[in-house]
Amino acid sequence: MSLLQIQNLTFGYDNAVHNVFDGLTLSLDTDWRCGLAGRNGRGKTTLLKLLSGELCGSGDISASVRFEYFPYALKNPELPTLVAVGEACPGAQVWQLERELSLLGLAGSVEKPFSLLSEGQKTRALLAAMFLREGGFPLIDEPTNHLDAAGRAQLAAYLQKKPGFLLVSHDRAFLDACIDHLVVLNKTDVEVRAGSFSAWYKERLERDAAERAADARLKKEAAAFTEAARRATGWADKVEATKYNTKNSGLKPDRGYIGAKSARMMKRAKSVEARSEKAAAGRLALLKNTEEAEALKLSPLVYHSDRLVELKDISFPFCALSNFSLTLRRGERIALQGANGTGKTSLLRLILGENIPREGDVWRGGGLVLSYVSQKTDHLSGSLGDYALRFGLDKSLYFAILTKLGFARRQLEGNLEDLSGGQKKKAMLARSLCEKAHLYIWDEPLNFIDLFSRIQIEALLKEYEPTMLFVEHDAAFVQAVATRTVIL
Repeated sequence: MSLLQIQNLTFGYDNAVHNVFDGLTLSLDTDWRCGLAGRNGRGKTTLLKLLSGELCGSGDISASVRFEYFPYALKNPELPTLVAVGEACPGAQVWQLERELSLLGLAGSVEKPFSLLSEGQKTRALLAAMFLREGGFPLIDEPTNHLDAAGRAQLAAYLQKKPGFLLVSHDRAFLDACIDHLVVLNKTDVEVRAGSFSAWYKERLERDAAERAADARLKKEAAAFTEAARRATGWADKVEATKYNTKNSGLKPDRGYIGAKSARMMKRAKSVEARSEKAAAGRLALLKNTEEAEALKLSPLVYHSDRLVELKDISFPFCALSNFSLTLRRGERIALQGANGTGKTSLLRLILGENIPREGDVWRGGGLVLSYVSQKTDHLSGSLGDYALRFGLDKSLYFAILTKLGFARRQLEGNLEDLSGGQKKKAMLARSLCEKAHLYIWDEPLNFIDLFSRIQIEALLKEYEPTMLFVEHDAAFVQAVATRTVIL
């Protein structure tokens, strides 16, 4: 058994108000197939980069393995894939590389230049090379973002047979299929446990529910004890005041007796007050790591007709899509699925009104209001406030949705360029949630989005039932949200 040990790791980015990590301590077995989970901005990618040496913090990191970070760049991507990827693992034999590429469905692409592979194919090829490097411990950051459902299942089966890696992914089904341990970066601490993400999440929900119930009980007890202490103190004060009455029923008051009685009542008040403070202190230990995933809201418009969009016999000259037809009706949430390069994004752009080379007819209802979320985030710039103004959004509502999606108050004043990949996606999703539309068109909206926010968005769409057409490869999300799945 070999251990990865982190002791008192502290790191913060320049000009940041708060550190990402303050004294992080963690111990992992390097034979574990370990997932790394946590809200966007908790430091998952930062931790991988600290381990790989790309970033430098204070504290101690010790391990008997060499860290390998994914994704990484190849020296000569224009070479045939077998050659270009082979350069990344010079100790591997050709047959070993061919075997690994074949296991990942790339046997037919070994002669094709690496640069011409799809993003999903590149991901699988780079991971094959990484696992052929002897003595390396893979740090795998978001490998599923460019993979279709079939590619994710293939990669999960591949990783399930590999010992030893640390994996960041927000796809629940993918994590459950390939990990045997989970590390969770909570709000106040780090949690390590054996098992799948789904098993941990079920336990977390049960634990959170129990802590909320205990918190409500202690809050009620503290209020009752405070009121009891107030009454007892009042009684003690009244009794004490009678010591100085000149007569009590014609007799002089027994000041010793009255003083003793007052002292007993004050002692009781102090005891009750201590119990109130104990109940309040008990609440402090609760709900420290509860992810307050507040309910989101949506205001979809109701279209006047049952039919919103119709595609008839669509064919694209640049991909294999041929004679494709689709009718989108009010209330449907259609998930477009298929392998990379089958034309899913092009179909969405066609419905949005872009001039895409094609054969076939497109009909879109008159007065149809659309809200679109692109799969790309590289066009985002400026402050979040300016972004809201650019789209005519209510800034207060926009910021409220971002806060519910896990944005810290300080992050609302930053620039889009400085946000993580998941936070950029959230900025776009929050904008769409602010928009009143007949049809919501989302293209891979969950790339880089953390697991907790995905579950929030699922709940939102199931509650408000907007009409949607979307592309998404998260199997759990599609199963929960889609009313119909169309495979290209």
